[in-house]
Amino acid sequence: MRTAQSRQKSYADQRRRELEFAVGDHVFVKVAPMKGVMRFGKKGKLSPRYIGPFEILDRVGTLAYRVALPPNLAGVHNVFHVSMLRKYMANPSHVLNFEPLQLTPNLSYEERPVQILDRQEKKLRNKLVKRVKVKWLNHSEEEATWESEPEMRSRYPELFGEF
Repeated sequence: MRTAQSRQKSYADQRRRELEFAVGDHVFVKVAPMKGVMRFGKKGKLSPRYIGPFEILDRVGTLAYRVALPPNLAGVHNVFHVSMLRKYMANPSHVLNFEPLQLTPNLSYEERPVQILDRQEKKLRNKLVKRVKVKWLNHSEEEATWESEPEMRSRYPELFGEF
């Protein structure tokens, strides 16, 4: 048993990155969309996202940092474990466009479709598959996904009124 534990630990140690941030550094904070939305053919698939950048105010313990959050995130605790943070590399050409998300206290947000961009009919051997290209809230048009039209029509009928 001890050798199996040692082997697993060595595998984990090889993948671990030692992250440290200094006061004044800027970081992204990890958030995740809620389960239940059919995306990429998988129900409830989480696609991790990062918001920010936010400034680090101080270090709390060995693996936690206090982050300066904007007023609209006042309900979120401002101390994060190092695994929830990603370093922001400053670049003068970056134009940061912060779009506020409606986050829940557990740092998740609801994905909702905003607009149907295109339609497509795929002909398989024995059936016709209707699909729609959906633009999602909090995402750009480049991140739009192809979804099943009957599924989207049943879950979000308001999208199909004007297309």
